[in-house]
Amino acid sequence: MQGLLKEWRRTHYSKNVNSDLKEKEIIIMGWIHEIRDLGGIIFVLVRDRDGMIQVTAPTKEVDDEIVKQIRNFRKESVVAIKGTVQESGKAPNGVEIIPSEIQILNLANQPLPMDPTEKVKAEIDTRLDSRFLDLRKQNVSSIFKIKSQMLRTVRDFFYNNEFVEINTPKLVASATEGGTELFPITYFEREAFLGQSPQLYKQIMMSSGMDRVFEIAQIFRAEEHDTLRHLNEVVSIDMEASFMDDIDVIKILNNMIQQVLIDIKTNCSEALEILEHEIEIPECNFPIVRYDDAVDIVNSKGVEMEWGEDLSRAGEKALGDTMDGFYFLTEWPSEIKPFYVMPNKEDPTKSHAFDLMYKDLEISSGATRVHQYDLLVEKIAEKGLNPDAFKSYLKAFEYGMPPHAGWGVGADRLTMVLTGTNNIRETVLFPRDRRRLTP
Repeated sequence: MQGLLKEWRRTHYSKNVNSDLKEKEIIIMGWIHEIRDLGGIIFVLVRDRDGMIQVTAPTKEVDDEIVKQIRNFRKESVVAIKGTVQESGKAPNGVEIIPSEIQILNLANQPLPMDPTEKVKAEIDTRLDSRFLDLRKQNVSSIFKIKSQMLRTVRDFFYNNEFVEINTPKLVASATEGGTELFPITYFEREAFLGQSPQLYKQIMMSSGMDRVFEIAQIFRAEEHDTLRHLNEVVSIDMEASFMDDIDVIKILNNMIQQVLIDIKTNCSEALEILEHEIEIPECNFPIVRYDDAVDIVNSKGVEMEWGEDLSRAGEKALGDTMDGFYFLTEWPSEIKPFYVMPNKEDPTKSHAFDLMYKDLEISSGATRVHQYDLLVEKIAEKGLNPDAFKSYLKAFEYGMPPHAGWGVGADRLTMVLTGTNNIRETVLFPRDRRRLTP
């Protein structure tokens, strides 16, 4: 049976075409990136997943029909080209292809809604409206190659440390932490919500005896932020481990981030070079800053902050100006942390909660959890919530809940750090914010 490609199959991606293939016949497939017709010779840059390859057609040497086809090319059309590899010092990878046969697989409409060559710059909204075209740009696709490697490293790290991967519901009956930052949905005859965190389910899993679990999945926050670091749908990397406390899981997080940095630097050198971003591998243990000291640092920078307040944006910037790279912010006030965070026995105004920061950007939050049923009910009530709304969650604490701790990492924010981007929308394929629900 003859397929659409006339039995052709791609033999090489662009990065694999080099001088070792001189005089060999190959088949490449991709998009028309650029065309330069100089009359006696035509240059065509064909782009695929890995880069560019130059197709060179001297009009007196190649078949007239091929020249005609090339002159009918439209930018961003999809083509398959069979030809012979020749050396060329000025071409990508030092080689070019002299075409012997061409198939136009799909012609692109003109004009294009944006220019993938970036000769005409486009604003972020224009780019996101035509994200499929935007992703054809090497600098944009490089972000997602790095993100893919990061997620692979994270999964490997968890599996190598004997974690079990789980999948928790994203349709939930009540809030994880209370409050109004939830997207309500109609669930048959009743109201439900999109999950803002897998936190309660992670803790229930500790009662199951699985001991160590992780999940990588979407979470949803109905926050009305309109900033460069907030979205309403993001990917969260979550873990929970039994018979551990905040010190233990801080070490796990520290080691995981170290491994991610090493693997990205090792395996994504081409993508990093395209982005003109350098990964620095910090010392083994990230610095630790106590909340009390953070308050002093922020105030010393001229930003007013009282003990017991959360960090304002100005406070984050002040702290980020002082701290370089990754650092942990520990011993947060209990008053501003969720009900499931364990208070300090010696000083209950403080908690066993921590954040992982990168300069002025929060990457992760975690804590030792409350595992005692009575204390948990008390903490729920203290936050002005009704324990009856958490019956299915609390039930797991009545029949043998071990001490446990955990954290969640914002995968998209971590990608911002790894790629040097300052807008979280750059790190999400199809971002969702207050105004954007398509594409």
